[in-house]
Amino acid sequence: MAEKRLLSVLGRHGVATMRILEQKISDAGPNNQRIDPHVLTGVRRNLLERGVVNSKTRLGVPWYSLSDVDADYYAARLDQLGTIHERLDRQQVTMRIGQALEIAVYRALTDAAAKGGLHFFGHYRDLAAHDDTTLYQKDEPLSLDGKCAPNKQCVDFIVISQDLAAGIEVKNIREWIYPDRREVKDLIAKCLAIDAIPVLIARRIHFSTWSVFNLCGVIFHQTYNQRYPASEHALAADVRHKDLLGYHDVRVGSEPDARLTAFISQHLASLMPSVRASFLQYRDLLDRYVSEEIDYPEFAGRVKRRSRGEDEDGDKPWLEPNFEE
Repeated sequence: MAEKRLLSVLGRHGVATMRILEQKISDAGPNNQRIDPHVLTGVRRNLLERGVVNSKTRLGVPWYSLSDVDADYYAARLDQLGTIHERLDRQQVTMRIGQALEIAVYRALTDAAAKGGLHFFGHYRDLAAHDDTTLYQKDEPLSLDGKCAPNKQCVDFIVISQDLAAGIEVKNIREWIYPDRREVKDLIAKCLAIDAIPVLIARRIHFSTWSVFNLCGVIFHQTYNQRYPASEHALAADVRHKDLLGYHDVRVGSEPDARLTAFISQHLASLMPSVRASFLQYRDLLDRYVSEEIDYPEFAGRVKRRSRGEDEDGDKPWLEPNFEE
């Protein structure tokens, strides 16, 4: 199925990055034909090895096409899509895209705090002073009860509710979050250092990430869309266009939507007491994993066995790094 869909999309689209392929195959299309990114990666590599698909790097990103694509069409298509990708990849744009979702979370936290029930650290100072054509200034939470994160790089926000603390990281990126990604390890390392429940907010979080780390007291929220600054509405329209990058889930502006508001104002505080117990129960394994004392297969195997009350040092082999476990 993955091979059929890859060849079909490349045949229609001409040339595509992996993010475009993921959008059209993993995020979109009929439910029974959606293929997770890690499966697409393996099939794509196989097609490259067989010479069915070619790859050309532009702006540091591989662009894929069928090996028999018309050369003139390929060149024109690569130039068309590459130009949009170059606009999107400028640092001043990517940094403001990163802020767009973070500001939406900040606004949801501000509203929830005003209604009572939680307090938080991590504040934007100049949201009313200018528009989002330039970066806003933020006061980062640097420590909690005298505890600092590694290299003094703390989480985006620290939330306090019912005398419990949670550290929130916001990742407004296109990639699906898998359990071995740096974003996951960094969040957990920071929260272990400040003794706070880890919370990750991102566009798409793979089931394997949730299924393992949820047992360990990590909270996840999927936004199912990527935020762009309101001032980048023209760029957003181009990247959303189905015949261009095709990122149909892009939204402009930094106001929280109903799902994000509900997560922050209703669900987060209610989850914290129960997940705190799990976080304490598995923090030794979390620490060994993020410090790379053990790899992901061993970590996942130990977590699953401990959750079932089994001997986690048993003679069974560790889980294979199959993200469908």
